[in-house]
Amino acid sequence: MEGFYYTYILQSKKDGNNYAGYTKDLNLRFEQHQNGEVESTKHRRPLKLIYFEACLNQKDALKREKYFKTHYGKMFLKNRLNNWFKQ
Repeated sequence: MEGFYYTYILQSKKDGNNYAGYTKDLNLRFEQHQNGEVESTKHRRPLKLIYFEACLNQKDALKREKYFKTHYGKMFLKNRLNNWFKQ
């Protein structure tokens, strides 16, 4: 949808760690991650998109991305994706 910013969580299939980011174009950004074009994740490929949220503006998406990188944000994701992490 047009006008949204997306906050997303990727999981590395290589090391099992999660990566949080935000973008205006979720499909393009995920493709960039998969192709090794993003410095912070290129050595952690392959990656799987495990969660995303849509925000109405960039400021809110950035704030949410930063939250996901905190202890409380990681706990939120653990609870929110409880069934995913049990697989």
